[in-house]
Amino acid sequence: MIIFKTKQEIEKMQEAGKILAACHKEIAKLIQPGITTLAIDKFVEDFLAKKGATAEQKGYLGYPFATCASVNDEICHGFPNENRLKDGDIVTVDMVVNLAGGLADSAWTHTVGNISNENKRLLEVTKESMYKGIAQALVGNRLGDIGYAIQSYVEEEGFSVVRDFTGHGIGKTIHEDPTVLHYGKPGKGLRLREGMVITIEPMVNVGTWRCKIDKNGWTARTLDGKRSAQYEHTLAITKDGPLILTEQD
Repeated sequence: MIIFKTKQEIEKMQEAGKILAACHKEIAKLIQPGITTLAIDKFVEDFLAKKGATAEQKGYLGYPFATCASVNDEICHGFPNENRLKDGDIVTVDMVVNLAGGLADSAWTHTVGNISNENKRLLEVTKESMYKGIAQALVGNRLGDIGYAIQSYVEEEGFSVVRDFTGHGIGKTIHEDPTVLHYGKPGKGLRLREGMVITIEPMVNVGTWRCKIDKNGWTARTLDGKRSAQYEHTLAITKDGPLILTEQD
C-alpha cells in the first residue's frame, strides 16, 4: 500500500535530509588511507546525536550499526569493521537519519586517496545514472521510466545494474511501498503521483550484476569480485517535479 505524504511530512523529512547531507560532506573530509569503517560509523552516530537525530537503521531487523559501509566489491550492507582503508579503495556509506520522526535515506560512494581511472568512471556513471532516474520521477510517469533511464545509460557505458536490491518508499518506516527497480521498460509499472516519497539508489558494478551474500546474512558482494558503487537520494514526487530531500549541493 502506498502511503502518501502531506506537505508538512515532506518538510519534516527534508529537515532530516539536510542533516544527512551535511554528515556525508563531513565523511568525505574524514576519509583517508588508514581510517577504519568502524571509526566512520562512530563519527556518524556522534554527528547525528549532536544534531538531535538518530541512526534509524541501527537495530532495524537486527542490523547492529549506524551505517552500512561497503568497500570495493561489497555492493551494500557492509558491516563497519576494524580493517583500515587503503589508498585506491572506494567505500559506500549508507545511512537513514531519523529527526523527530522524519526519515531520510542516502548512500554515497567515497574515494580513499587516489583511485584508478576505471573506478573514477564507475563512480561518475553511477552518480549520473541516479540523476537520470530522478529526472524521470515526474507525476504521471511510471516506475519503469526510472528503471529504464538508469539501466540503458549504465549498460551503454559498459557497466551493469544490480537487480537484487532496489529503491523503495520511505516515510514512517525505512521501507515502504513501492519497490523502485533500477532496470525496466519505459511506460511500465506503477504510475507516480504527487505525495509519494521514494529512494532512487542504483548499485552499479564493473562486471556482472550478480551477487552473493556473506555469512553474516547481510553483506552483498559482487559474484566476480569486481568493484561496485552506489549513490542514493530520497525524493518527493511533486507537481513541480522531483524534490530531492537529501541534496548535498
